Amino acid sequence: MARTGIDTSILHKGAHSASYFDLARSAGEGAEIVDFCIPCNPYFPTPEMFDELSRDLKNILKYYPSDSHSITAKLASVLGLHPQTVAMANGSTELITWIDHLLIKESIAIPIPTFGRWTDQPLETGKRVDMFPLQERDGFRLNLEDYVRFIRDRGSRVAVVCNVNNPDGNYLARRDVVRFMDALSDLDLVVVDESFIDFSDAEPYPSVGPDAVIRPNAVVLKSLGKNFGLHGIRFGYLMANPAIAGKIAKALPKWNLNSLAEKVVYMIQDHEDEYEDSLRLLSRDRRAMAAELARVPGLTVFPSQGNFILVKLPTEWSGVGLRDYLVANHGVYTRECGNKLGMTSQFMRLVVRPARDVDRLLDGMMDYGRQFRVRSAYQEPAYEEEPVETRRGWSAAVDDQPDNLIQYPAHRTTEYAGRRAANG
Repeated sequence: MARTGIDTSILHKGAHSASYFDLARSAGEGAEIVDFCIPCNPYFPTPEMFDELSRDLKNILKYYPSDSHSITAKLASVLGLHPQTVAMANGSTELITWIDHLLIKESIAIPIPTFGRWTDQPLETGKRVDMFPLQERDGFRLNLEDYVRFIRDRGSRVAVVCNVNNPDGNYLARRDVVRFMDALSDLDLVVVDESFIDFSDAEPYPSVGPDAVIRPNAVVLKSLGKNFGLHGIRFGYLMANPAIAGKIAKALPKWNLNSLAEKVVYMIQDHEDEYEDSLRLLSRDRRAMAAELARVPGLTVFPSQGNFILVKLPTEWSGVGLRDYLVANHGVYTRECGNKLGMTSQFMRLVVRPARDVDRLLDGMMDYGRQFRVRSAYQEPAYEEEPVETRRGWSAAVDDQPDNLIQYPAHRTTEYAGRRAANG
């Protein structure tokens, strides 16, 4: 019987990850679940903001919200945007759906792996989806010049790029994305999905939103739920020139936003400092978590500018097996990437969380890995192993390895080890 009582069979149903509520109901009362699966901001809203929402919960649930035009106008005012360049919806996924229905006529190009709705949605409506595969040997980094050539060769009429990309966490410099939009100004549409860009600290002003609204065919997508740590509210928005933004806005239902979304939009301007603090804390945790993960023997850690980190598991590990083991025995919920186009279950996306949660994740991973270390100790090698310095190919010396990965450190003294020793 699993220590948490969670029935792991629910993790094997459907194409998407099980919801937190499914897991919580399966675990029963008293079981704590640490969520490394859903990419959420752990530092925002603050406890004081949740208290404010709680005090107003009766009115939030009891009364109709304002219409979407009024809430969108307020959001535009808070963010310093022209209201005619903004359309707000019930989550960025709803906007992807309307973009597909209204603006994608024939074909769409999309690098993979990426957020699944960018491939699934147009496929469901019979569009041709031209998939540009990102390469593991390049750290899944997107070369925009190669991508433009691919789009031209395929004759794609719509192009999408996600910046920061999910699940690999790669970031494209703003100047390069602007050049990308201009190189494809003759297409029906160019979409830049910036759902995770607020978590990037690569440059001070990473968004191309202000650049998109003055271009004829560009759209920038934003996800407030991810940024604000409020996935349950379901709200997001797009930025585009008034013709495109207006076309989407007119198609949206008049009351497509709920009262909780309206309340949060009106709270944002009073809590800008707390939001900026949350992003700084998350950047700190991302660096610390990547360093700790890099010390797990055999684990490959990919650099990230998102609020998640992509890892590749040791060869003998199973992503599905590790996911099930962690949730059943440690109450840790993770995201293996076997159902993502362009990836296998050897890859896992782990949400950035504070150190105490990372300790719990590492405890579970180390426990899972022990079964393979014990097995290998009793297996005699069938041949005399070649010295490391003379090997070639995939087993080449460290100096020949790609420079895009966080390097495995030479010593094992870590903050994690110190905390574990202190806690017994």
